[in-house]
Amino acid sequence: MPILSDPVREAAPSRAPQREASTARPAPARLEASWADSLDDLRRVQRLRYQVFAGEMGARLHPVAGTPPGHDADRFDDFCAHLLVRAVFPGEDRHEVVGTYRVLTPDAARRAGGFYSETEFDLGRLAPMRSRMAELGRSCIHPAWRTGGTILALWSALGEFMIERGLDVAFGCASVGMGDGGHAAASLWRQLSAVHLAPPERRVVPLHPLALGALRSDLSVDTPALIRGYLRCGAELLGPPAWDPDFNSADLPMLMTFDGLPRRHRRHFLGAADA
Repeated sequence: MPILSDPVREAAPSRAPQREASTARPAPARLEASWADSLDDLRRVQRLRYQVFAGEMGARLHPVAGTPPGHDADRFDDFCAHLLVRAVFPGEDRHEVVGTYRVLTPDAARRAGGFYSETEFDLGRLAPMRSRMAELGRSCIHPAWRTGGTILALWSALGEFMIERGLDVAFGCASVGMGDGGHAAASLWRQLSAVHLAPPERRVVPLHPLALGALRSDLSVDTPALIRGYLRCGAELLGPPAWDPDFNSADLPMLMTFDGLPRRHRRHFLGAADA
């Protein structure tokens, strides 16, 4: 997969002069975003995904031949570009992968036999914009690094990647846990669809829909932070959620266009290119 040449970095705090090196506190970690360009990078990403999806969310992950235990992998990984954010610790010669996205471009989707989202939704109505769409998936951040800085590092690198390839539509599935049986997910769908539902010509149909009629939809539910961030950037819901039994989640299809980005959020994705 093509690799971006320059990492996106979060500015490190300035350092005061040190009187004694032996008593100086180590500098805080620096965040760097880059694209996986080796099997070792991919394995680091897959270990983080396993930690979050299986360890934290309880997902049932199916092993893939050739992938070591304790890694999350599927057949789409070989076709995707994998974005990772590292926490680099100055002076310690170490780093940790703390955040990731994977991106499937239209060309790569053709080689893969389709987008991952097509295993959950009929995307037929998105055909007119298919050649401009980048599918974002398998996003996760280490619990200790769920900060604005990590998210901005991911989004800035994603925007640069898409601009370089002439892509201006991002879409994918936002997962909502179903630890309560799905009532919170059904209630969230009711709340958000009243305001953020796409027009009929851009709606998709779940292949395995969440059984909304059998669930409560009157709960007051806080919108998960990542979904809230997408909506603030002008994203829209493409239709009702699909049920993913392996991840025990309700998956909401979402789409965002660069043209629809509010001005105050454009720099998160477009940076200097917005000029």
